[in-house]
Amino acid sequence: MSLPPSLSARLRLPVVASPMFIISNPDLVIAQCKSGIVGSFPSLNARPAEELDVWLVRIREALDAHDREHPDRPAAPFAVNLIVHRSNDRVEHDLEVCVRHRVPIVITSLGARPEVNQAIHSYGGIVLHDVISNRFAKKAIEKGADGLIAVAAGAGGHAGVQSPFALISEIREWFDGPLLLSGALANGASILGALAMGADLAYMGSAFIATHEAHAAEAYKQMIVDSGAEDVVYTSLFTGVHGNYLKPSIARAGLDPDNLPESDPSKMDFGTNRPPKAWKDVWGCGQGIGAVKSVVSTAELVNRLSREFEIARDSLRART
Repeated sequence: MSLPPSLSARLRLPVVASPMFIISNPDLVIAQCKSGIVGSFPSLNARPAEELDVWLVRIREALDAHDREHPDRPAAPFAVNLIVHRSNDRVEHDLEVCVRHRVPIVITSLGARPEVNQAIHSYGGIVLHDVISNRFAKKAIEKGADGLIAVAAGAGGHAGVQSPFALISEIREWFDGPLLLSGALANGASILGALAMGADLAYMGSAFIATHEAHAAEAYKQMIVDSGAEDVVYTSLFTGVHGNYLKPSIARAGLDPDNLPESDPSKMDFGTNRPPKAWKDVWGCGQGIGAVKSVVSTAELVNRLSREFEIARDSLRART
């Protein structure tokens, strides 16, 4: 495994919970970390910008208290996602707050910027950059990222189109550092599959939408439970970047999910000043949601994933 001890030592499962716009909040992150997986949130979820400082203090205090009470099973580290695209006018502010709080893991998205990586490295933080192709992966490492998140076909949010087999294989030809895989991972067997393909960690998001701690409408959570892969549509209409969304939510917003126009990528909207309407009325998710059968607590979900992972691992060993 190519993970640094600071990332791997406290993990119950080899999982990073992906940062989900609007949905990931301190309650969810704290529950994820206490359950033994890396919890994360986009810095833009903390609104107004001054709230980011409040969130980080709350998360630190809760995890420190957990570690004092449970020295035998300390919490996993947490991560903050920074959208480093030039359209995000909060990136400098949010980066300064992350540095001041010495956030252990920073996930960068939509552009690789050396000055951001250098700032995180200044205190020993780790930078993971999400990519949808081998070309972007090479650029990210050249600009100083420590690790990569391969966002393959079927992932929630701004997903790529390449098969996870192809994407992981091409990256592993030249990169032996920390590598995560995202794309329709929602059960324990898929976590094992990600490791078998060459990833160090699974990067999972959509299953956590249907948890009690997630900041999502109850109708959204139930739609995740009721839907499967065929209910997910891939479109650039809502933010200017291609992503996966629930067809029923698109239809409910008055649009035809089977006949959506393309969007202008120059008009990307990540809700710097307000949450985009897309994320309020049209709900994102990945293709792995068929594994989600009910709304549960984060602890219950991680317990399920752990059981499934162990069963899949034992089954594989028995066959070999």
